[in-house]
Amino acid sequence: MAEVTLKNVGKRWGSFVGVDNFDLTIADKEFLVLLGPSGCGKTTTMRMIAGLENASEGDILIGGKRVNDMEPKDRDVAMVFQSYALYPNMTVYDNIRFPLKVRGVDSSTHDEKVRRASAMVELDDFLHRKPSELSGGQRQRVALARAIVREPNVFLMDEPLSNLDAKLRVSTRAQIKNLSHELAVTTIYVTHDQIEAMTLADRVVVMKNGVVQQIGSPTEIYDNPVNIFVASFIGSPAMNLIDGHVQDGTFRASHVEIPGLSVPDGPLTLGFRAEDSGIAAPGQGQINAPIYTLELLGDATMISVRVGGVLVSVKADKNFRAEIDDMVSISVPQEICHLFDGQTGVRIEGGSPAFHGPDSRCSSPV
Repeated sequence: MAEVTLKNVGKRWGSFVGVDNFDLTIADKEFLVLLGPSGCGKTTTMRMIAGLENASEGDILIGGKRVNDMEPKDRDVAMVFQSYALYPNMTVYDNIRFPLKVRGVDSSTHDEKVRRASAMVELDDFLHRKPSELSGGQRQRVALARAIVREPNVFLMDEPLSNLDAKLRVSTRAQIKNLSHELAVTTIYVTHDQIEAMTLADRVVVMKNGVVQQIGSPTEIYDNPVNIFVASFIGSPAMNLIDGHVQDGTFRASHVEIPGLSVPDGPLTLGFRAEDSGIAAPGQGQINAPIYTLELLGDATMISVRVGGVLVSVKADKNFRAEIDDMVSISVPQEICHLFDGQTGVRIEGGSPAFHGPDSRCSSPV
């Protein structure tokens, strides 16, 4: 097992900065998720750890040893790719066994190791098949077993679920979660899916344009986003964000009036989550607007209204019934509000009493 340390690591192609000043220690046995949109630098960061990309600057250490100049095969990491990368002419058994043959592991131990890895991902009944005879989810499990059989110091997973359909994603995600607990190996996982990040990670690193925006546990990042980008990227649905103006402690925007805010007067972006708000008696809420759309979700009803050019969502009871264009009053008490500077987009401390406390310091931007 191994601790992974990145010291001011960067990647540049000419004047283009792919990753800028990435500085982080990943604890032994930690499950860390690199999260962000396409092009944010998360996969490049992983590829530098694996040795598939050379770092332009900084140091990468695995188990306390600097690995910048080491070949990928010598770093003792196992990578699971988005595309599975299986050998089509080999059976599942031989695909799983292949890393053992390449690394010169004693052949008398191969069968035991292959079958142990296969059992972990429930592939015992498919060992005789070729990849073309498997479903997408089964192929991904072969890729996982091939990584497991190596018994590496570090697992690297590059969007392993992105090629699967929604149902398979849920079941395979649960399998990865269980495996990480069973194997207790340092794992770095890349995804653009915030649900994967929230459900799998011990810590999440949110990235944008090659720069780390925030590092923290899923709960810290969800409850205390440090800026508008993180607030809008984490959560399903995303946090409601409304541009407006504060005067004498009251936030005002089209159809919106929220008093009791302890912030200076001026432009401000106010955020709140759909699940924290609710439906109030007619005219008694802080937002009063006609319904734009309704979505029946089974366990709840999602209501959207248009406020100042943006859609604002609120979760209502599953039995709530109304029609499009009906007026609705939404309760947004000041204690559920997140406040962000109207110009910089940075979170304003002191403006969200319900979410402040010692934990908020853990989610400061890096």
